[in-house]
Amino acid sequence: MHIIMILPLFGLGMQEIIIIALIVLLLFGGKKIPELMKGLGRGVRSFKDGINGKDDEQDKAGNDDKKD
Repeated sequence: MHIIMILPLFGLGMQEIIIIALIVLLLFGGKKIPELMKGLGRGVRSFKDGINGKDDEQDKAGNDDKKD
């Protein structure tokens, strides 16, 4: 689903999205936003793994084998 299809559902136009993006940029600064997005991505990945039944212990065991 594309973001253009979602915007009318929330009643947000392109101008509102731009204003929100500028406010976020002012609040968090240019350096902090990539860190926030990285954390958000990790959270989404963790949520998907939890839904699929993938356990953190399985990930650690798989990563430990690769390090040896």
